[in-house]
Amino acid sequence: MQYHLNGFSSGDPSIAAASEKLSYDADTVDVLIIGCGPAGLTLAAQLAAFPEIKTMITDQKSGPLEVGQADGLACRSIEMFEAFGFAEKVLKESYWVNEVGFWRPCADGTGLQRADRIQDVEDDLSEMPHVILNQARVHDFYLETMRYSTHRLEPDYSRKLISLLKTDHPNFPVTATFKCLDDTDRTVSIHAKYVVGCDGARSAVRKSMGYELKGEAARQLWGVMDVLAVTDFPDIRIKAAIQSANNGSILIIPREGGYMVRMYIELDELHGAERAADRAVTCEMLVAKAQSILVPYTLEVKEVVWWSAYEIGQRLCDAFDDVPSDARGTQIPRIFIAGDACHTHSPKAGQGMNVSMADTFNLGWKLAAVLRGQAQPALLDTYSEERQAKAKELIDFDKDMARLFSAKPKDAKDVAQFQSYFKKHGRYTAGVETRYDLSLLTGTDAHQGLAKGMRIGMRFHSAPVIRLSDAKPMQLGHAIKADGRWRLIAFAPQGDEGQMDSDIANLCGYVSSTLIPQFTPEGADIDSVFDLRTVFQAGHRNMKLETLPPLLLPRKGQHRLIDYEKAFCPDLVHGPDIFDHRGIDREQGALLIVRPDQFVAQVLPLDAYSEITNFFAGFMCLAQSDKLV
Repeated sequence: MQYHLNGFSSGDPSIAAASEKLSYDADTVDVLIIGCGPAGLTLAAQLAAFPEIKTMITDQKSGPLEVGQADGLACRSIEMFEAFGFAEKVLKESYWVNEVGFWRPCADGTGLQRADRIQDVEDDLSEMPHVILNQARVHDFYLETMRYSTHRLEPDYSRKLISLLKTDHPNFPVTATFKCLDDTDRTVSIHAKYVVGCDGARSAVRKSMGYELKGEAARQLWGVMDVLAVTDFPDIRIKAAIQSANNGSILIIPREGGYMVRMYIELDELHGAERAADRAVTCEMLVAKAQSILVPYTLEVKEVVWWSAYEIGQRLCDAFDDVPSDARGTQIPRIFIAGDACHTHSPKAGQGMNVSMADTFNLGWKLAAVLRGQAQPALLDTYSEERQAKAKELIDFDKDMARLFSAKPKDAKDVAQFQSYFKKHGRYTAGVETRYDLSLLTGTDAHQGLAKGMRIGMRFHSAPVIRLSDAKPMQLGHAIKADGRWRLIAFAPQGDEGQMDSDIANLCGYVSSTLIPQFTPEGADIDSVFDLRTVFQAGHRNMKLETLPPLLLPRKGQHRLIDYEKAFCPDLVHGPDIFDHRGIDREQGALLIVRPDQFVAQVLPLDAYSEITNFFAGFMCLAQSDKLV
C-alpha cells in the first residue's frame, strides 16, 4: 500500500482524505445503484475510488445484512478482494476449504462410509484459497471501503423503487422514484446518468426494462441451515458431500469460527405448480431430515442460527442492459442489471455471490472510464456481451452439478462419477475458468506463445516475485488494484536489465512519448491511465535500480516524489521462477495488456507499438481535460 504521495498525514492510511462535495443537485447522480447485495456493494466500492464520480446506492431493507444467505467465496473472489484491499481481513476470519469428503452408502445399503477425501483446489490454481464467510461480513468490508473513500459513501436504506423511466434530459436521462419506507408519505426522485439494478431475483429494475428470467426449475426442494451442533460424524469440519441410500443428500459446509456448520439438505421433490412456500417447511423439519440422512451418526442441534427453504432454479435474462439487440451500436446503454437480477444458480455450486460480484467488477471500471471521458460509450456494450455469455456457461455447469448431487447413487460407479465431475470442474467453482471471447477488449492469440501461462481473455494468473527496490517478496498480481487503471506488464528478455537501447528501455520510451500523451489527461500523473510494470530475469541483487528507464522511476504527486514500485525480479528463494512458471518466452520476453478488472486483454511482443496504440484507440478517447461526460 502506497501513501503520503501528496504530503504526510497521520492516522489510518486506508482512510482517504474527504473530498469536497460535488457541485451537483442533491437529486442528481452519475450512477444510481439499486440494491445493497454483493453486486451492488462491489460496484459502489469501485466507483467510490473516483472523487469526480457521484454515486448513490439504495436498498429496500432498513439496514445492513446481519446474517445468513451466501457464504462460499471462490479463489477468484479473494483475488478481487485483494484489489480492494481487504483480502487479508477475509482470510483471517474465514474457514478455509482445504479438502472435500465424499460419503456414500455402505456396501450392504445401510449406513454411510467415506468413499474418498480429496484436495479442494488444485495446486497453483490461485495464490488464494477457497474460503467460507458469512455474506454479511463481506458486506461489512465493502461498506468500510466505501465509508473510507473520499466520498464517505453510505447507502440510503428503506427506499423502495416504484418507477424507473428514461427521459429526454440531456445530462441525466434516467429518473428513479422511490417510496421512503421509514416515511410512507414521502417519495423521492433521483435523476441519473446510469442506473444499475442489483436488486435480486425479483428485480424491480429488470421488470421496468420489460425483461424476465428464463429457465426451468429443477423442481427439487432443498433446505439450508446454519447450526451449532454436537455430532459424532467425523468430517463435520470438512466440506463433505453425503449421499444416503434412501433419505437424500446433504452438503456440509463448515463455517467460520470453528463451531458453526451449514447444511444443505435435500427434501422431497415439488409437484406440478407447487412452490417451496407451499410445503410450510420448518427448521424442525430440516433438523429431522438431516438426522435421518446422517444415520448411523447422531446430530444434536443446540441452536439454529439461520435457515431457509428454496427450490433449485437456473434462470437467465436475455440481456444485461436496456439496449435492444437490433439497436446495439446506435444507443448508449443507460440501465444495467447484475447478479441475481439477471441470472440465478443453485447454492451448491457456490456461484451466486461470486458471479454477482464478478458482474459489477466488470461493469464498474467501464462506467468510470466513460464518465471520466477516457473511453467511448461503446465500451459499455461489452458488459452485457461478456457477462451474459459467461452466465450462460455457468448455468449449464450448475445444472449438471445439481443433477449429479441429487442423484441417488446405485453403486460405487455412480459415486465415482460425481467425484470425477467435481474434480474436473474445480476451476469453475474456483471462479478462474472465465474466458472472454475475441472482442473490442480481447485480442487474438497470435502471440499467445510468448506467455503460454497467461491466457488471453482470462484473469491475470499471479506468481511470486521480488520487488526490486526493497527486496520484498510478493505476488505480482497484487500490484493490480481496483483503481480503473490499465496495466502494462512487461517481461524482459534474457540479458535485458533496462539499459539504454534495450527492449525494455525502448518500450518505456514509446509509452512515455506516444501512448501516455495520446490518452492521458493533461496535468494528470504519468501513470494515472497506464501503469507500466516490468519483470526482469536477473536476480534482484544483480540489478541496478539507478539505471532503470525514467518511466520505471516516475515522479508523481504534488511533491514529484519517485515511485519505486514498478520493477520486479523472479523470486528465486520461494519460487518458482515466474518466467518458467507462467511460460514466458525468455528470449523475446512479452508484453501483457491487463484490464482494470485483472483480465488479460493482449499478449504482444515488446516492440509491437502500433498494435498497442491501435488496441487502445479502438475504445479510448484522445487526451482531454479530466471531465465527466
